[in-house]
Amino acid sequence: MEERNKTLGEFIIENQKAFQYSSGELSRIINSIRLAAKVVNYKVNKAGLVDIIGAAGEQNVQGEDQQKLDVYANEVFIQTLINREIVCGIASEENDDFITVQGSDNSHNNKYVILMDPLDGSSNIDVNVSVGTIFSVFRRITPIGTPVTSEDFLQPGINQVAAGYVIYGTSTMLVYTTGHGVNGFTLNPAIGTFYLSHPNMKFPKDGNIYSVNEGNYVHFPQGVKNYIKYCQREEEDRPYTSRYIGSLVSDFHRNMIKGGIYLYPTSSKAPKGKLRLLYECNPMAFIAEQAGGKATDGFGRIMEIQPTELHERVPFFCGSYNMVEKAEEFMAEAL
Repeated sequence: MEERNKTLGEFIIENQKAFQYSSGELSRIINSIRLAAKVVNYKVNKAGLVDIIGAAGEQNVQGEDQQKLDVYANEVFIQTLINREIVCGIASEENDDFITVQGSDNSHNNKYVILMDPLDGSSNIDVNVSVGTIFSVFRRITPIGTPVTSEDFLQPGINQVAAGYVIYGTSTMLVYTTGHGVNGFTLNPAIGTFYLSHPNMKFPKDGNIYSVNEGNYVHFPQGVKNYIKYCQREEEDRPYTSRYIGSLVSDFHRNMIKGGIYLYPTSSKAPKGKLRLLYECNPMAFIAEQAGGKATDGFGRIMEIQPTELHERVPFFCGSYNMVEKAEEFMAEAL
């Protein structure tokens, strides 16, 4: 079969042997995400026609207004995973605490926990800009047969067994890794099937795009200000192009294909940064590294950070390897 005609289901079956420890659960997790993504995609694509845009009138645990579609996507992903009895715990950016999942026989025998941002960039829904879902999968630490604890979720990113994102855009794509490279699958909406469209995705080592909210420039640390000025100087292959959508999945996806760097640093307004380590930074860092890119907090590797709380925030520098290295140089020089 030609590589690009391969469906996501066929790809998962062929690569089952690459999932260490797993006897099928990890494949079933990816399949569940595929199903939930199709349901959410359907809603996202008719968001302008029905009353599922706008705020839900509640705030999530981060104090951010929850969009109606946020709440919907959260429920779809959680219910899909619970109904298939394949994870023992779920943590979502939208929920205060993690969810313990037990089997229909009241057992706690599943081996994996999943952490997710069910609808990243949701403030863009009302203006028809791409949004996405981000997920991260870990093997549990606590003994099988017992309920999960926070210890199962507060693991450094290097322990991830899978991570990925779904981007709901001009086409809908599911991009994921299980530690053996990164592959992208595009949804054929006519028949509801994901096909392998982007095998073995790689960040170009260098790029000419930088993605940062320059409106926060005055609040940034000096190292970041110096790096932005470097990007803007007219010398060598610069100035770089500034591209910032404000949806992490969209910015990351573009930079992985075209070459670029995404920055969400600390600022005087967000002293710890804004992005969440467990739901956004860890999974994107895993994908970036598997695609030959780099992800740091400006000084050290994202995936080596030991989390201390579910909704922990960290600064995030991610993208083409050489661009992230250069940004780190400016951060170190400004200390």
